[in-house]
Amino acid sequence: MTPTTSPGRAKTEPLGAVRERVLASLREDIIAGRLGPGDRLVERELAERFGVSRVPVREAIRALVAEGFVLFESARRTVVRRLTPADVRELFELREALEVYAAGLAASRATPEALAELRDLLDQAARATKEDDAEAITDINTRFHDRVLAMAGNSLLISVMEPVDGRLRWLTRRNEEWPQLLTEHRELYDAIASGDPDRARAHALGHVRANYRSTVRHLFGPDPADAPGTDAG
Repeated sequence: MTPTTSPGRAKTEPLGAVRERVLASLREDIIAGRLGPGDRLVERELAERFGVSRVPVREAIRALVAEGFVLFESARRTVVRRLTPADVRELFELREALEVYAAGLAASRATPEALAELRDLLDQAARATKEDDAEAITDINTRFHDRVLAMAGNSLLISVMEPVDGRLRWLTRRNEEWPQLLTEHRELYDAIASGDPDRARAHALGHVRANYRSTVRHLFGPDPADAPGTDAG
């Protein structure tokens, strides 16, 4: 691999490490809204920004295309993707299928230690919600759902969710009904802690579908002409 040296960095980074650093930064810029739908990603400008060659930037952009964040409008024009109602519906259909199942498994397999971790995340989410800290809320909510998946004890569930995890975070960031989201997560925690898989699945289903409706409303308005139905399933 060809090493790349960045200004101000004492050590030379392997190309793969540079690519991952650029990819992570651009992904977070998109999720946080610093790069918005339709914004261009220009290799030369990004290489100058990160102080690297264009090769890792090009590879990072290709990875973002594969992850569904950006698209090639032409051979020389790459832009942040504009999510359509169909994109949102498909993501939530997948989320519903996997997270509802995971919640049931988590209820039957939860340990006191894992439940304590969820309670701690809820406490953090409550503080971030009170402070209206959107970036912290998005991060904490993502960790909450990741922890529920881990509690399910099924590595295949995690591997299936990984490719779309970033786009789901992107959607969560667009939904700013934070107090309602906190309430739903507390109810989901109570259902999982009860040890009743049916109750946990029911709450997870209600949570995913409520989040779907909120996301569609925030992205496309109360009644977009081409919006999907209010049922994510």
